[in-house]
Amino acid sequence: MTILEDELIARSTHAGGKPLVLRVTDADFQQSVLAKLGRLEAMMEMLVGGTQPGRMKLAEDRIRALEKNDIRRSVFDRLVNAAITVAISAAIALHDHFGIR
Repeated sequence: MTILEDELIARSTHAGGKPLVLRVTDADFQQSVLAKLGRLEAMMEMLVGGTQPGRMKLAEDRIRALEKNDIRRSVFDRLVNAAITVAISAAIALHDHFGIR
């Protein structure tokens, strides 16, 4: 026990020798909890963002841009594939007309 606890016990004992009041102050524990809460708050600010966009917002924006680009690219790929297919089909259908054997 600390000196403070010993003094409190000595002051607050009654005739039976048992303490009436025991005040325990654990400043180290309180400081540890407050430090951990501070780190947690800093991490949440970094993820979610306070006044600036956080990492999650930036990641969501990048995903949205990638999805939009993926849709645009798939449409372009389909058009190119359709043009190639039409050209090959026309070449097969008209190979006699062009003199290709």
